[in-house]
Amino acid sequence: MSYNLLKGKKGIIFGALDEKSLAWKTALRCFEEGAQIVLTNAPVALRMGEINKLAEQCGNAPVIGADVTSMDDLQNLFTKAMEHFGGTVDFVLHSVGMGINVRKNIPYTNLNYDFNHKTFDISAMSLHRVLQTAYKLDALSEWGSVIALTYIAAQRVFPDYSEMGDAKALLESISRSFGYHYGIKKKVRINTVSQSPTRTTAGSGVKGFDGFIDYADKMSPLGNATQDDCANYCVTIFSDLTRYVTMQNLFHDGGFSFIGVTPAVIERMKEE
Repeated sequence: MSYNLLKGKKGIIFGALDEKSLAWKTALRCFEEGAQIVLTNAPVALRMGEINKLAEQCGNAPVIGADVTSMDDLQNLFTKAMEHFGGTVDFVLHSVGMGINVRKNIPYTNLNYDFNHKTFDISAMSLHRVLQTAYKLDALSEWGSVIALTYIAAQRVFPDYSEMGDAKALLESISRSFGYHYGIKKKVRINTVSQSPTRTTAGSGVKGFDGFIDYADKMSPLGNATQDDCANYCVTIFSDLTRYVTMQNLFHDGGFSFIGVTPAVIERMKEE
């Protein structure tokens, strides 16, 4: 069901890889709510994924490749997006992350720092690059909205999430710091959405991920939030209904973030 919450708005969606991804679902919901969008991902991800299928479902949306560690690529992305839209961009979804030590099963106590720097560069500093590029080009509309997807491991220790917890903490800090400057300049809101663990292609690469999901579901009064529900939530943050929400880390996790323990978890521990 559409409420036309984004009618007339224009946005850029980073990170849609396949139908399991949060960015994919969000792109579809934004289009259903009346938005025009541009899709982007790293060139290698464009070759691996199915983004052209998504582009067709979103009104033949342009697909513009961009390496988020390249300022030239990001400048090209925003410039071409504004040319396509015939004006500035109203919203941006940053759904970008890669934990190289995690992928290689290197423990947190023995990190490869070259990999670690690359993880921070892709998963966190990329948000700063995106915002700095938009800021310099004056690419975002007044009262625009930016969301970066994060996870509660930025605040709590999940050992198998390893270096990505540090990367998400930096990501959230950047959203607050840039949120101040962009708010002063142009009333642009910048927030992070801390989603439940979700069965995406990227998330499934984390060791013990099935255990993450099962534990979170038993700890959450409402259960884990799905990809579709995350997309719905992002739409509300992109819309004009949330104009004064900025610099926040917004938990979208079925209540997990404020629960100490639940009977379901205790019973599971007794069984073991």
